[in-house]
Amino acid sequence: MGICICGGSVVQCSFGAAPGTLNVLPASKVISSMPVASVMDNKPMVNIPAFGMCSSMANPQVAAATAAALGALTPMPCVPVITAPWAPGSPTVLIGGYPALNNTSKAICAWGGVVQVVSPSQTTIQVP
Repeated sequence: MGICICGGSVVQCSFGAAPGTLNVLPASKVISSMPVASVMDNKPMVNIPAFGMCSSMANPQVAAATAAALGALTPMPCVPVITAPWAPGSPTVLIGGYPALNNTSKAICAWGGVVQVVSPSQTTIQVP
């Protein structure tokens, strides 16, 4: 069983320099002590924060800065571009009509990064 993810959980991008905190808005969500996340809590800068500096060469800002530095990797500020819901989610538990987010779910950034939960904000609620 996976751990149900709530607002305040720590998330990290594979190309980001720093972790961030998942923000879950309380609108139509099950509330324990914190709002429980669904796979649709994937909005950049609303739900998923910036991760400090981005080092993905697929990011046009990083590619341009690296080219200007004659090939030396030059990280640039992270602006996540998440275009799809978290996957896989919990198929049997719905939050606001969408599958619940669990600790095995991942979101993919358009620049190639994989965003995942590194520290859930609670450990008592489990979902299949």
